[in-house]
Amino acid sequence: MAHAHDSHDHGHDHGHGHGHGHAHAHGPGGHAHGPVDTGDWRYAVGLIVNLAFVGVEFGAGIFSGSTALMADAGHNLSDVLGLAMAGGAAWLARRASGSQNTYGYGKATVLAALANALLLIFACGAIAFEALRRLAEPAPVMSGLIMIVAAIGFVINLGTALMFMRDQHSDLNARGAYLHMMADAAVSIGVVIAGGVIMFTGWSIIDPLVSVVIVAVILIGTWGLLKDSVNLALDAAPRGMDVEAIRAGFLTLPGVTAVHDLHVWGLSTTETALTAHLCHSRPDADALLAEAQAMARGRFRIRHTTLQLESEPLADCPTC
Repeated sequence: MAHAHDSHDHGHDHGHGHGHGHAHAHGPGGHAHGPVDTGDWRYAVGLIVNLAFVGVEFGAGIFSGSTALMADAGHNLSDVLGLAMAGGAAWLARRASGSQNTYGYGKATVLAALANALLLIFACGAIAFEALRRLAEPAPVMSGLIMIVAAIGFVINLGTALMFMRDQHSDLNARGAYLHMMADAAVSIGVVIAGGVIMFTGWSIIDPLVSVVIVAVILIGTWGLLKDSVNLALDAAPRGMDVEAIRAGFLTLPGVTAVHDLHVWGLSTTETALTAHLCHSRPDADALLAEAQAMARGRFRIRHTTLQLESEPLADCPTC
């Protein structure tokens, strides 16, 4: 039986009028080959740089009398907390499973992604509240200092976001970090533009108007992250994983007559698990088990599979 990526497979057949087979394929800690394995340094760098900038930006906001800079610093602080959760979840995901936590701690990445989405929505609410207050009471600001500090923030946030760009489509946790930092970059560039317009026109009302537009852009981008993380938290099939296509794939295997009790869910933001009962009429149960497991791994990229093979319906299985 073929082995790949330090995973292991095993199958067995019991002769009680029916056959059972179980195949397992999983990397150590659930993430031995996932993108978060290389992610610790990114979260650490993002935390240190952005936390330092939050202090500088908040101080500049107080010095210049700019509520926009102080609000942006608050938004940046929420993203620093988000990075801390994402990095902590990535570390937890690599911890070995224990006698009680048999799947390990990979689910922490899902909870962190969900918390990040909720934190982004909360930050948007805070920005919108501040923008509405400033629409009602426009105040003069030091536009030059605002532009300089916001431009530095844009460079820092964009640089941090680019570190997570490569893995954003394969790891929901990395996607949360990426969206956080891109949202901050958008806020920063919006503040730069608003500062420039205010400098040349004196229209201080421009700042809160730009903030409202940025909030709308952030919320649109956050909706997908929130939906995906909620689905994974509820053990739904990960985005892009077609359960009916998996069922149809198993039915194409020679000798398979029915597929039932098929479940597909996310162990983490990068790992997917599958369980299923396969009814079959083949004498070579071990070979069928190997073929089904290879299909799950190769065609559907599911590394952790548990398959039960049945030559006849089981008395204790009402859906068989």
